[in-house]
Amino acid sequence: MKRRHEMIPSVVMGRQVHMWCFGHFGAPVLIFPSAAGFAHEWDGQGMVEVLAPLIEAGKIKLYCPESNVSQTWTDKGELGARMAAHERYESFITGELVPWIHRDCGGYSLPLATSGSSLGGFYAANFALKFPKIFNYALCMSGRYDMLTFTGGQSSKDVYLNNPIAFVSNLQGAGLDLVKNHTHLTLVCGQGAYEEGCIEETINLGKILVMKNISNTVDIWGTDSKHDWTWWQRQALLHLTNRFG
Repeated sequence: MKRRHEMIPSVVMGRQVHMWCFGHFGAPVLIFPSAAGFAHEWDGQGMVEVLAPLIEAGKIKLYCPESNVSQTWTDKGELGARMAAHERYESFITGELVPWIHRDCGGYSLPLATSGSSLGGFYAANFALKFPKIFNYALCMSGRYDMLTFTGGQSSKDVYLNNPIAFVSNLQGAGLDLVKNHTHLTLVCGQGAYEEGCIEETINLGKILVMKNISNTVDIWGTDSKHDWTWWQRQALLHLTNRFG
């Protein structure tokens, strides 16, 4: 398997950003890490190995950047500073990393898929819903979608605009049409250990997507399906194979 480590220069982040890339050809899939925030997480947790048949067959290419989640959603500092950090990361992804990926794919402005588990699932859903012309598919596993959980109940305009349970409920007009016409979300969650909060928010967001006629699949696994990598490996292989295999 072709694999490489890149340091992506970022003006908006003020530093170089770690990213691991896996594959030689295929649909580009941008992977968001969990609360750990590490670029090498999917490789270290066996996700790349499990997806090797798709990667080696040229069905998908994985792009795995680090995130600054520790400065935003898991941080306990002042809310405005946390949301400013999230805004910088969002600008890095949409304004710097996505064009880099397009160049890496031969200069074609292809729609990207995105995926992640736990807080990575939130990132995948949030980016697809906010930027549906960039991300035409999101696989979100055991995600959290009511971000007031991470702000101690505090809200602001910036929190609202990054809180899928809140802002999707109020989507209408041209903004809603963009999402309806350009993207699909697959929400997966188990009912086993440590899925508390995730399962309720997955079901809730799924209902909101249905209400808004946004293309979606909600896949609820059984009580043996836990909030851990063993299950996310199975879920990712199933759904990415269904989409790209």
